Amino acid sequence: MSESRESTTMRFPSVGAGDHFEATETDHVLTRADQATVDALRPGTALLVVLRGPNTGARFLLDDASVTSGRHPDSDIFLDDVTVSRKHAVFTREGDTFSVRDVGSLNGTYLNRERIEESALQTGDEVQIGKFRLVFYAGRPQS
Repeated sequence: MSESRESTTMRFPSVGAGDHFEATETDHVLTRADQATVDALRPGTALLVVLRGPNTGARFLLDDASVTSGRHPDSDIFLDDVTVSRKHAVFTREGDTFSVRDVGSLNGTYLNRERIEESALQTGDEVQIGKFRLVFYAGRPQS
């Protein structure tokens, strides 16, 4: 006898959602404190804000030419979770342009949900490293 497999998963609006705007996973809404931090960034620097995952809300300043990220305690951005490789990704700055490069991680590095080896970053881009989803915000260009 053949069994019919229908989806049993349903999505319901959140309580009180009504006609209000419902944010989706890809919406990046900064808190006032985070927005003030982004507005105060020195020219030529950038900020990563943890949107999802362990340490949600944590902020990491990108103010060197090269910033390492990974599970190794010596990483500039220490992301303590088994889904993150010891040496996972490197953020680099060349002039006013920032980029992210995977450095041979097991689970990969994703930019806006696409696996990448290396890619330039724009304000609002979402970088995923293991369970961590970080949103990139560039400061003002250098004069």
